[in-house]
Amino acid sequence: MKKWIAFLLCAVLTLSLFAGCGKTDDHIITVAASPTPHAEILKIAAKELEKEGYTLKVVEYADYIIPNEVTESGDVDANYFQHTPYLATFNQENGTHLVPVASIHYEPFGIYAGTCASLEGLSDGAKIAIPNDGSNRARALLLLQEQGILKLKDGAGMEATKLDIVETYPENLEIVEMEAAQLPKVLDSVDLAVINGNYALGAGLTASVDALATEDAASEPAQLYANILVVKDGNQESEKTQALKKALQSDAVRDYINEAYSGAVVPVF
Repeated sequence: MKKWIAFLLCAVLTLSLFAGCGKTDDHIITVAASPTPHAEILKIAAKELEKEGYTLKVVEYADYIIPNEVTESGDVDANYFQHTPYLATFNQENGTHLVPVASIHYEPFGIYAGTCASLEGLSDGAKIAIPNDGSNRARALLLLQEQGILKLKDGAGMEATKLDIVETYPENLEIVEMEAAQLPKVLDSVDLAVINGNYALGAGLTASVDALATEDAASEPAQLYANILVVKDGNQESEKTQALKKALQSDAVRDYINEAYSGAVVPVF
């Protein structure tokens, strides 16, 4: 009899432990993220989630493939590292079923002074350096158009190239294309350079202080290339997803981004 009682007690204890583990798992949210700035931002979101009874676990990855793979497999609940165009291409090429659920931030392009100290100081034949890859090239050209430095063909949009330039102000403006990472290094040999936020920050340039102009948070590129929270299709409305979305779009996260990155990272919520 005593053996049976001991056995039953052991069984009840085991079931209780499993039940407890299930409850704990339900309140742990695991997110795959790039180290900077995504994992840093998630640390602030974690404090907001604690208020709702959740624990946030961040798994950092240096590449852009594994975070999507582990989200698809269910090893993590979500990821935060990419923008919508990249996600669409990844889904198409890999047969994955990942969807965006919230836009959090973008990293703006800025126009930085080289040998010319201002946008108004450009003269005929001035040289402006821009990135040579597709989407970044278009973003640079659109920013230059916003600032009245050139005019693109109607409808060029995010597919714009140098061939779409119909006028420049001043005349004979030379657009010099090069690898984006090299742009901060050529400021002493061009009049202006249009530089991505990451590379500007890495070169010690602060967008809010050093840039002559930056992308508007409401602009097409800013919205298109906003970094997003991503989950597997079907999990959009789960309690975990909604709690994480709320935390990432909180006032605390917005304030942190604005204070920590000096314009190199900009909230879009």
